[in-house]
Amino acid sequence: QNDGCRTLSLSAHVGFDSLPDQLVRKSIKHGFCFNVLCIGETGIGKSALMSSLFNTNFEDSPSTHFLSSVRLRAQTCELQESNVLLKLTIVKTVGFGDQMNKADSYQPIVDYIDAQFEAYLEEELKVIRSLFSYHDTRIHVCLYFISPTGRSLKTIDLLTMRSLDSKVNIIPIIGKADSISKIELQEFKKKIMSELIRNGIHIYQFPTDDETVSEINTITNGHLPFAVVGSMEKVKIGNKMVRARQYPWGIVKVENESHCDTVKLRRMLCTNMEDLREKTRAYYESYRRCRLEKLGCRDTGPENKPVSLQEVIEAKRLEFFLEMERKEEEIKQRFVQRVNEKAAMLEEAEQQASMPVLTKFDRLVLMHQEEELKLGEKKKLLEDEIAEFIEKKAITELIQSQVSVSTPVVSLKTE
Repeated sequence: QNDGCRTLSLSAHVGFDSLPDQLVRKSIKHGFCFNVLCIGETGIGKSALMSSLFNTNFEDSPSTHFLSSVRLRAQTCELQESNVLLKLTIVKTVGFGDQMNKADSYQPIVDYIDAQFEAYLEEELKVIRSLFSYHDTRIHVCLYFISPTGRSLKTIDLLTMRSLDSKVNIIPIIGKADSISKIELQEFKKKIMSELIRNGIHIYQFPTDDETVSEINTITNGHLPFAVVGSMEKVKIGNKMVRARQYPWGIVKVENESHCDTVKLRRMLCTNMEDLREKTRAYYESYRRCRLEKLGCRDTGPENKPVSLQEVIEAKRLEFFLEMERKEEEIKQRFVQRVNEKAAMLEEAEQQASMPVLTKFDRLVLMHQEEELKLGEKKKLLEDEIAEFIEKKAITELIQSQVSVSTPVVSLKTE
């Protein structure tokens, strides 16, 4: 007996061992969805890598370097391999790292991930919901492209990954890894991993608890971050056409594991796709718990007793009604106060309108007398200025006459 259940042996075949086959057929019929978020600077090779990973040429318009803020562009397509249908959504950042002020470059990405969680939560909380046919847009994996500088991570890389490691599975990759030598590449990988550990950034680790993939995943974890090269151009090497990048000094084969880690990344994504989806559900559960707690939903009451959802809704409804009554009472009191103030103003205006005519006349006479006094003062000042001006004029004329008398007159005689 284990947890109230007994373990019994069957005396004959029943048939419920076909349940896994039924789940497989149902999953194949319904199809799968997988959502990839590509974060990286403009021109780092996001589109080329996605085309190389899924052997499909995804048409994408080129982006500019002159955007005022970071934007995200989503593209959904359906892929079919054998009889398995995959609805793939690729979300790419546009203008990431192109702004002068990069302090908040990661915020639109965080908002987008939270928006997908919120959309799924709204669908889940509907009265009539259809999660079976709902297009799940939650991000399952984030491929973070690191520039192949060979030195260290940039500040924007550390800030972005630190803000995302609690919301999405992050796999760091070095874009355009063929631009640095192999020795520099290995040193660069070590620097990246040491900086991630030193800054407390958690990246996705391929699971090693499953015996079927534990060995290969353990080896692959040692290759992080992946050094990738993407290309859809085919080059003839011998008698074969292979996808590669051709340079004056040689050829880099995309499918050759000794040249880059693109094949390793593809293999790991396909092998651990369900684990990535499962980890995404765990991130969503954390987001869902925080959102419901903010709304006041709890599983237990004050005395740690279980509380049903109906009780929580009724309590929130009662709280809402009490709040509405309080606000309504405040509005009523404010309205009465304004009515009283208006009535007092009208009463004062009526009192002023009913004043005796004689009082108004006296007030006008007083105002007239004040104006006369002001005009008298101004007139006196003006007369003083005129007298002063006449005096100055007389003095000036006297001086001019004296000057003209004292000046000798010289006569010029012509011979």
